[in-house]
Amino acid sequence: MSINSSSHDHPIIRRLAASLLAAAITLSTAAASLAAETVVLRVGDQKGGNRSLLDISGYAKDLPYKIEWSEFPAAAPILEALNAGALDVGYTGDLSFLSVYAAGAPIKAIGGTRSDAKTQAILVRRDSPIKSVADLRGKRLAGTRGGWGQFLIDATLEKAQIKLEDATFAPLGPVDAKIALVAGSIDAWAVWEPYVSFATLKDKACVIADGDGLTPTITFIVASDDAIATKRAAVQDLVQRLNKARLWSLDHLGEYAKSTAELTKLPEDVLLSAYTAQRTSPIVIDENVVKEIQEASDRSTRYGILPKRLDVSKAVDRSFTAAVAGSN
Repeated sequence: MSINSSSHDHPIIRRLAASLLAAAITLSTAAASLAAETVVLRVGDQKGGNRSLLDISGYAKDLPYKIEWSEFPAAAPILEALNAGALDVGYTGDLSFLSVYAAGAPIKAIGGTRSDAKTQAILVRRDSPIKSVADLRGKRLAGTRGGWGQFLIDATLEKAQIKLEDATFAPLGPVDAKIALVAGSIDAWAVWEPYVSFATLKDKACVIADGDGLTPTITFIVASDDAIATKRAAVQDLVQRLNKARLWSLDHLGEYAKSTAELTKLPEDVLLSAYTAQRTSPIVIDENVVKEIQEASDRSTRYGILPKRLDVSKAVDRSFTAAVAGSN
């Protein structure tokens, strides 16, 4: 029997073609769905804190996206990576963020945490002749340029009625500053946790001043404008998970410290001391937070840390925490 193009064959061919087309559409849709599900967030962390926190609290489970973690010793390199497009999200101090934002970086603060201001401190060696803030006159003081270190030094000197030019500022990151303090090439070091706990517990350094009443001690979750535009759902989810994990940590500081110690190889007693002192809690970026950071920003401009006055309200995206319950 010959095969021909009789009319009764056409419906079969049409049905076959339709089936193939439907299958192709289904495969295409599945591929698009798979692509949508494999969003990758490149996240910068400091001393493993947030990575460890998500893991030990259980909030790293069932992520609808993938996180690629990168660890940094301080905020500056995180912000450089965000500015260069090498990271999507980072965790940095408020003033370090503003310094880079002021230079035109395409980034926004979208969430964050608050720690006890006393956990920013100025340290001296155990055998130092410096016994009080008054003794800082004429000394060489190290800290991060454009961040908490420089601000705390300037604010502390101002409070003590010491002119900024009556001390020498040495712009050093935490790793170099720690070495310099031990070696005696600087007289004092302004830094934050867990460096404060490490220096006091392991190097027997002494605290002569802290940030109480001087600094907001807010650490921002910062995202690139590109990530906010193209990975918004994943970024939003990460902020919510970090906030929930922070609240969990307040009742599980020992577990959190042990987890971070295993991840970073930092001493567990140092991390427990740091976390206990900080009592870090999530914040909602609201009018009060914006006002508080604006005041610190204006002081930074007066100190010469920031090159110009900034409108902090334009540096933040409040939508990520607007609907999230939190405490300031």
